[in-house]
Amino acid sequence: MPDTPASESNDPASGNPLTTDPANQGHSAEDSRWMALAIEIAARGRGKVEPNPMVGCVLVRDSQCIATGFHGRYGGPHAEAEALANCEDARGATAYVSLEPCCHHGKTPPCADALIRHGITRVVISVIDPFDQVDGGGIQRLRDAGIEVVTGVLKAEGEDLLASYLKRVRTGMPWVIAKWAMSLDGRIATKTGESKWITGPEARGAVHELRSSVDAIAVGMGTVIADNPLLTVRLNEFAKIQAATNTPSVASHDATGQPELVRLVYSRKRLPDLGSRLVQTASETATWLIAGPRIETADLARLADHDVETWQCDSDDPSELVLQSLRWLGSNNNPRGLAMTHLMVEGGSQLLGSFAAAYQIDEVHAFIAGKCIGGKEAPGPLGDPGVTALADATSLRLSQLDSFGNDVRLIYRR
Repeated sequence: MPDTPASESNDPASGNPLTTDPANQGHSAEDSRWMALAIEIAARGRGKVEPNPMVGCVLVRDSQCIATGFHGRYGGPHAEAEALANCEDARGATAYVSLEPCCHHGKTPPCADALIRHGITRVVISVIDPFDQVDGGGIQRLRDAGIEVVTGVLKAEGEDLLASYLKRVRTGMPWVIAKWAMSLDGRIATKTGESKWITGPEARGAVHELRSSVDAIAVGMGTVIADNPLLTVRLNEFAKIQAATNTPSVASHDATGQPELVRLVYSRKRLPDLGSRLVQTASETATWLIAGPRIETADLARLADHDVETWQCDSDDPSELVLQSLRWLGSNNNPRGLAMTHLMVEGGSQLLGSFAAAYQIDEVHAFIAGKCIGGKEAPGPLGDPGVTALADATSLRLSQLDSFGNDVRLIYRR
């Protein structure tokens, strides 16, 4: 498990053994049972550990769980170290780990060494870590120490949990979540542009919970001009609504200890007004502008004077702008100095259309209200350029369905 992001040179075609291990041995129903628990507790780190992966560890001896641990915050103890710290004596135990134990020194010592030192005799792993400083090295170190290692247990479930991390390691780009709210007939606004509010307050509370778990929120200039958004996380405001309506919270964690949320504006031609809420609050909440090549340097400098970070793409093609920006966001060269793992795109339809055209929508959160709007001029979620053949459409699988009052949320993933 790395403490620093992978470089952009990682290539999924390079042959790293993400899903194959010729020495893999069989596993039992008990292995699956305990691995399911390791994956479940790993999810508690969502939004807190990035750019590191979420990892869970369960220690079992004589078919009894003797300790658990998970990676809880970036820079903090890894899952294996947490589990070992929660166990008085781990000798002879089996460690179930959702991701291959690390074998390098980062912010913490190698977890493979810790498992060896504490007398673990068997390690069961869901996913082999493709990070170039691990990539099977942790497994080899364990086997060299005489420890039995089994890999690939609940691999599909483990990779599903780690999908965003795996994409960043493989491609150098963050996982992209597209979010929109629409009517039953697929409109995100009326023909006059009115969109507040299509869904109810319970569904909007779920949006703020999603915002609290991502690195950045992105919008296009059309949204900035039309809505003058603030793009902040307001969990406390919506927690009161959830309590009043008996709507269960779907957040996987609270907002404490979160890394700084970044607000992104994509701008090919126009720039935000200096009086907009995003610019006026840039000194309080990180605000970055991704600009097309036609925007003048002097205009970008004026935004910089108001604490807006700017980065200019060298291509005016919308899809290429998306790809270049994602490589920048997924590297250590962005202003935060830390690679991003999750990017949430909130709109508008033209920006979402550009991400779709670049085949960079990895997950969709579609909130659907029990309303019908109609009208040929009323926009849908995805704008130009669109596809001409269904075979070219982005295909996703249904992952989750939630209800919020009279609204529903469909989550689709690659």
